[in-house]
Amino acid sequence: MAFEPPERLARALTDSPDHGDAAWRERLPGLVEEALGACGAAPERVHAPGGRSSVVVLVRLAEGDPAVLKLAPASAAPDAEALALERWDGWGACRLLGRPAPGALLLERLRPDVSLRSLAQAKALLEAADTLRKLWVEAPAGGGLPTVAERTAGQAASLDEAPDVYRPLVDAALAARSELLADAPEELLLHGAYGQGKVLAGDRAPWLAVGPSPVTGERAYDLARLGLDRVEDLVGADTGGSTSRRRLARLADSLDVDRERLRSWTVFRAVYGGMAALRRGRRPMGEALLEYAGWL
Repeated sequence: MAFEPPERLARALTDSPDHGDAAWRERLPGLVEEALGACGAAPERVHAPGGRSSVVVLVRLAEGDPAVLKLAPASAAPDAEALALERWDGWGACRLLGRPAPGALLLERLRPDVSLRSLAQAKALLEAADTLRKLWVEAPAGGGLPTVAERTAGQAASLDEAPDVYRPLVDAALAARSELLADAPEELLLHGAYGQGKVLAGDRAPWLAVGPSPVTGERAYDLARLGLDRVEDLVGADTGGSTSRRRLARLADSLDVDRERLRSWTVFRAVYGGMAALRRGRRPMGEALLEYAGWL
């Protein structure tokens, strides 16, 4: 199979601070061939534009069944993703069919070009909340997954380096994180990177989640990422502030999540995401996230 990584992935790997990512990119054509041979699958096409941390190849298994072969570098924690998918076992998420090679996951094929982002906002949020509810289960026994406190520790440290102009928002985000972690109410398995684009149409269920970056912790942390979806549309609307607050309140109530804890985690995730976007040169997205955080 002649293989070139999708442009989005290649650019992300080039910009990655992890030196292992560049080495993984150089080895990627061989890794794809190795994984295909190990699972006896015939490639159809590479899914593009794809993501920024993995490559997805649509394949046919020896029996003719469709599947997906996903390969990711160690920095993307494919072992943790596999652990979460095994725990869910197809409940609310795509099924893990096998692990043909290190860093490779063989997955149930969904409809990769049809996500919840194809729906109107109100319908998308309703379906997203219903799917997310299914994922909040007891974490796998024996650990193996980071906690929310561990996941956000490095993020908090990076915020300490923010320019002074952003200090009020950064200080509010850091204070919110500290207060939230001081009395965390639950330790559940969380998707970790949940958004409308991570929920795809399927055959055995209308919508199933993909691409977890799993952690253990409270539901409000997971739901906060969903609250950031389509933030550019909210910021561009005349009533963006009031609409954002109402939407967040509705999400909290629909999933029986504490409103204030959801608001606080959303502030932290928005500020961290905004600062990270600015560092990467994605100024419109960065400014939109920071403005959103200021409204809350």
